[in-house]
Amino acid sequence: MPAGPQPLSEPAWFKSSYSGGNATECVEAAFVPDGVLLRDSKVPGGPRVAVSAEAWCRFVGPASRRRPRSVT
Repeated sequence: MPAGPQPLSEPAWFKSSYSGGNATECVEAAFVPDGVLLRDSKVPGGPRVAVSAEAWCRFVGPASRRRPRSVT
């Protein structure tokens, strides 16, 4: 018996560690085979923006190379 189409599982969404304590204004991201999905955490069933893995790396690359600021 051939297998029919399988339902896609919901991606594992995460919030940036830079979101801080304000949980009302967060962007969530999820890694998928074609790149990264982005959504508004307040509207999880709403629109999603898909970006390629290359675009994601260009976006987060500079931030990941920054040195943390010293707290004085």
